[in-house]
Amino acid sequence: MTIRRSVVVLGSTASGKSDAAMTAALLQPRGSVQIIAADAMQVYKRMDIGTAKPTVADQAAIPHHCVDVAEPSERYNVARYVDDVAVARKVIGEAGAAELVVGGTGLYVTAIVDGLDMPGEF
Repeated sequence: MTIRRSVVVLGSTASGKSDAAMTAALLQPRGSVQIIAADAMQVYKRMDIGTAKPTVADQAAIPHHCVDVAEPSERYNVARYVDDVAVARKVIGEAGAAELVVGGTGLYVTAIVDGLDMPGEF
């Protein structure tokens, strides 16, 4: 088993975690940090209002993963999120970057940090 170190910024809605993460990432050399969103609403396309989704400019400055990956009509669950994070981690690793996990969905964070086994749908 590979032990992965993740920096996690977890907090409640409107606590400033996204701004803190962007500030921290921008202080690092360009391309050395990529963000994995851990937010159950930011995964949905076109759900920009009320989700504090990263702006186009933010995403251009720092690559973001697990944002806009599902249609609002789709079922999206923690098992799929774990799969999406695995893909993101591969991309981040190939880039030689560090991952910064940012969000407020505790189950998503627990699933990827503690490695919960997610059989079926949750």
